[in-house]
Amino acid sequence: MENEVPQRGLPDYLVRHYRHAYLSAWGLRLFDRGPVINAILFGHYRRLLEGVLERLDRPRRLLQLSCAYGSLTPRLLAALPADSELHLCDVVPAQLALARGKGSGDQRLRACRMNAESLGYAEDSFDTVLIFFLLHELPATARRRVLAEALRVLRPGGRLLVADYAPAPWRHPFHRLRPLRGLLCRLEPFLEAFWSEDRHSLLAEQAAFLGKVPREGYRRDWFGGLYRLAEWRITPATASG
Repeated sequence: MENEVPQRGLPDYLVRHYRHAYLSAWGLRLFDRGPVINAILFGHYRRLLEGVLERLDRPRRLLQLSCAYGSLTPRLLAALPADSELHLCDVVPAQLALARGKGSGDQRLRACRMNAESLGYAEDSFDTVLIFFLLHELPATARRRVLAEALRVLRPGGRLLVADYAPAPWRHPFHRLRPLRGLLCRLEPFLEAFWSEDRHSLLAEQAAFLGKVPREGYRRDWFGGLYRLAEWRITPATASG
């Protein structure tokens, strides 16, 4: 047991499907290596990271939903203004400890143990919320809750940035070739459903309950349409007409 992260308070789907990646001591050591991360994303990690940084627009308060292996958190800190805050939440204490170590004592980093399905922040708290390759690892119900919470804590005029698998990549070899698709979906058990979702409609549905409207203003695809970075600006429903 000393080689695993304690599982108290963790979502069942995380323990059941991603123990090896996020809860085992060997997983924390292995998957945080640059070459490993880049291999998992088929050589596109750096491109995706740079794409996110290009869209930041120097927010005063940025929320990163869940830790991510690699250099995302320190690169975000380097790109933010001196008077900004980077709030980072994750449900796994070991992941937060790893991220804090990368922050090198930067006081702008506010790392807190929190489930993204039920955030402890007030409404309209952040200028930008970033979700980096988290949503495809969630079952549909959890995914809806996470998006609803992201919308709730975004201020009017704020932006939601989502980097993840692109929807419905039907022409991509990874989807067209059954063995490749089967392998990928065994590794990512919620990916098939995630591919099929209409993300904008899902966001609009969740935002309507909050009196907000998401407007997609940017999207960029990589690797033949397998990966996508999308950006939505959040406006009050009354301002949308």
